[in-house]
Amino acid sequence: MVCASSLIHPASTVLVSLPSIQRQKRGNVLCNNKVRKQRVASMSVGNQKNQNSEVASVREGERLYLGFDFGTSGARFAIIDKDGAIRAEAKREYPLFVQLLILRFLFVLSRKNGESRDWVRSWKETLFSLLEDVPLDIRKHVVAISIDGTSATTLIVDSYTGEPLWRPFLYNESCSDALPVVKSIAPPNHTVCTGSSTLCKLVSWWNHVGSDKKPALLLHQADWLLWLLHGKLGVTDYNNALKASFNKSITVGYDPEVDSYPSWLVCQPYYHLLPSVLAPGTPIACLKEEVGNKYGFQKDCVVCTGTTDSIAAFLAARASQPGKAVTSLGSTLAIKLLSNTRIEDSRFGVYSHRLDDKWLVGGASNTGGAILRQLFTDNQLEKLSEQINPSQPSPLDYYPLPKAGERFPVADPNLAPRLHPRPENDVEYLHGILESIARIEAKAYELLKELGATQVEEVFTAGGGAKNEKWIKIRERVLGLPVSRANQTEAAYGAALLAKKADQQNIPS
Repeated sequence: MVCASSLIHPASTVLVSLPSIQRQKRGNVLCNNKVRKQRVASMSVGNQKNQNSEVASVREGERLYLGFDFGTSGARFAIIDKDGAIRAEAKREYPLFVQLLILRFLFVLSRKNGESRDWVRSWKETLFSLLEDVPLDIRKHVVAISIDGTSATTLIVDSYTGEPLWRPFLYNESCSDALPVVKSIAPPNHTVCTGSSTLCKLVSWWNHVGSDKKPALLLHQADWLLWLLHGKLGVTDYNNALKASFNKSITVGYDPEVDSYPSWLVCQPYYHLLPSVLAPGTPIACLKEEVGNKYGFQKDCVVCTGTTDSIAAFLAARASQPGKAVTSLGSTLAIKLLSNTRIEDSRFGVYSHRLDDKWLVGGASNTGGAILRQLFTDNQLEKLSEQINPSQPSPLDYYPLPKAGERFPVADPNLAPRLHPRPENDVEYLHGILESIARIEAKAYELLKELGATQVEEVFTAGGGAKNEKWIKIRERVLGLPVSRANQTEAAYGAALLAKKADQQNIPS
């Protein structure tokens, strides 16, 4: 449960793992950790007295890792140990009025610079509120921290103070006014040649302020939040420097294959605003002394580079070997495959993110949960699914789309939904829809192979559709591969894994 919060006392939910041998207490059991099958108790923090004050015992010298995930409406953290078991979790919503501003922005894209202060202040206050939510006896064991942020949310900050000079450019904002300039300097069909690219946002700001420019830096949301903890301005990671969002990359122009910005960007007058780029999970600096002292973290706790929310969610699934993939069954069907080779194909919106010495290849179809919600209620989906025999192939052949247009694995902006003929039996109809979506998924993985990606060997499932066991069995039959629900899907868990990675490295000099 997450309560609405105020700027003064934002409420939160904290989940603290209890030892598996401990007798279950009177608190509500919210989930089971599949790594250690630990029971989890809910603890309310803030104005309410804690009713379940027992927390997992922490061994002397035990090293723990803290990851934060900042989404569109709220943030959360996860703390894990060396084995990946969750030791504590918490989440907070942003203040309600800031959420309303964000919703207004999504519909109106207001240009009022003053509104940005509320968003930035909200992120900052939520970060430090979550630090307060970390159980006291756990804080001194946290040795590394990382943060993931919303893809393509960008800030222009003062290069001396770190304070924002402009309202944040949110992830889905298009700065089409800068597109002609960007197209004139970038190679044809480059990923920056879209109005929502980070480079377009930078150029739009640069042209708007004219000669009245203060010393400035471009940072992504995760970069700025991490700066609040380590104090070193101008550092990002190569996932944030090359963001991907569904059918296109939203990039500032960084080339992760050669570890540098391209020559056509280096010669631009705003190049000096761009941050230096490190691998995700690279130590930046120790936690600022004043932050560590105030919240009780150890003085040598390391803060490392982060990543985007979608990459962190992939990391959470622990798909760490080439051929492992994650299918996210949300409103759309999005797939990510760990590959030895990089592939890009703008026709299908296929892109690649670098993950160490490998590549995370992805694409997204317009099919998915959105069309299911158009056809069935949640209750119908649950009841009808129970009656499906997943071992029996459906003879029905559909292409379920919420409206005309597809991008991957079929590139056809005019492709019409195919949802008929509809049998009288709703169980048969749902069976046909679910199996048709599975066939689209299979075709998507086959296309990645044709484009040169590593052959998929196993698929983990995230998103709301992962709860449907019958659908998982249908997909396993159609794909001809092992398909299972990912044990972890929260991006905060993936950020914590990056913090764990940083603990194995030295801080660069």
